[in-house]
Amino acid sequence: MKVENKKQLKEIVLSILFVAGDGLEKDFILQKLEISPKELDEAVNELCEEYSGDKGVHIIKFKNKVQLCSNPAFADYISEVLNPVREKSLTRAALETLAIIAYKQPITKLEIEDIRRVNSDYAVQILSEQNMIEVVGRKDAVGKPLLFGTTENFLKRFNLTDLADLPDYEQLLERIRVINEEEVKEAQSDSLYNEFELKTEELPDFLKDEDELNRVTGDVS
Repeated sequence: MKVENKKQLKEIVLSILFVAGDGLEKDFILQKLEISPKELDEAVNELCEEYSGDKGVHIIKFKNKVQLCSNPAFADYISEVLNPVREKSLTRAALETLAIIAYKQPITKLEIEDIRRVNSDYAVQILSEQNMIEVVGRKDAVGKPLLFGTTENFLKRFNLTDLADLPDYEQLLERIRVINEEEVKEAQSDSLYNEFELKTEELPDFLKDEDELNRVTGDVS
């Protein structure tokens, strides 16, 4: 249905995002509303400016999608009222594994273990359960091992619009560290998580230095 009154486009897009809940492909919106990419981008950018900061809802963009979401600053209040079942915080091992997958994807579990030098079954399982990684294919090698890559949920959780926006390796590790500290604090303050003992493994030396990681695994692309 073609939008005749372009002055209403921003509000129309907002209404669509509100009802949709999940992220919508920009190309799909363009097709259905019969508008130009420039018109949609202008509407979305206006919404991003209007719904940001202290606003209760925000607009996020990831890959080629747009989505309406709640303000992360109000997460505790939302949890208190809606009482959702929270995800367990990621262990340090899972976070290290996630960082490796983000930069080396697609990658097999064996290749992850070759880098970490430890078994990664549990880390891969947790990341899969939390929809941070997914199977993206099989490697053309003996046994056809599964290849893993990050998901859209990974992009949203780390506030990235696309994998091309990944920071340098040290910046990603720092972002992971901050998010992990915040989640650990939430878990410790929530009686639902008192039964869980969160691991505090030491960060391997090769993950502390990007140059050393490049030496072991090849240049990060």
